[in-house]
Amino acid sequence: MPHIMELLGKTRVVVKDGKVIEVGEPEVDWCPLFAKIRGIKKITPEEVKKNMEFRISDFGMFTEKRRLELEDFVGFGASEVMMTGLSRGLLDTTVTACDGAGTVISNNPTLVQGMGGRMSGLVETEPIDGIINRITECGGIVLDPSTAKMDPVAGVKKAAELGYKKIAVTAAFAETAKELRKLEAELGLDLIVIGVHVTGLNREEAQVLVENSDIVTSCASKPIRDLVKPIAQVGTAVPLFALTQKGKELVIERAKDIKSPILINTMALPVLPEHKQPKDLI
Repeated sequence: MPHIMELLGKTRVVVKDGKVIEVGEPEVDWCPLFAKIRGIKKITPEEVKKNMEFRISDFGMFTEKRRLELEDFVGFGASEVMMTGLSRGLLDTTVTACDGAGTVISNNPTLVQGMGGRMSGLVETEPIDGIINRITECGGIVLDPSTAKMDPVAGVKKAAELGYKKIAVTAAFAETAKELRKLEAELGLDLIVIGVHVTGLNREEAQVLVENSDIVTSCASKPIRDLVKPIAQVGTAVPLFALTQKGKELVIERAKDIKSPILINTMALPVLPEHKQPKDLI
């Protein structure tokens, strides 16, 4: 089984044995984040292939050489917010996904950032022993080392069995977010649900995700931008939205770690300057 990831305009890329073997068509032409960080002016299959190959050579994504100690990639990404939440004791643990391991439970802030900082939409992955062993050495718990399956709901169940209560979990599907809320009520947990990889969701899915998340990324999603009623927003090009009080507290806590100056102001949200948004939103 190969590894499948959607990145850069939700382009489907298949990786096997450390090589890119298939690249789909991008669904978005331009991303302000990758224009700024990697100088990509137009998203094409060639650019996507180059970017995936760069991730493989730079820090060993989808290989035994995968580095798990990585610097902050963006100021306010999902993994950066979780890393700060763990460091400050606002979270007990997290349930996220990593290439070569699938769903991982971890309360090690460095590991959470290392796994997630450069992660795009992981669709499926297969076990890579080197990655699983290093995650375990860093105190992470791989939900299913034999299959590397991705199952956030089972991950939260397992985290709850281990005695964790305040758990941040990433969800890429509306249905997952809904199930997580049900589980939260059943088990008496305190979840922070973070909606990720939202490009291409239809309006109905976006609505369900927004209703069941504390924080949601915007990616290149038009429905998310249309439907969110944020109580805090960070960034204006590919913003991260806090939708609940506990989501807001986590995002504001993260702001304390940002080295550059920060403007804090009150205004009607969301703020979405047209020239800065990904092209074209879907």
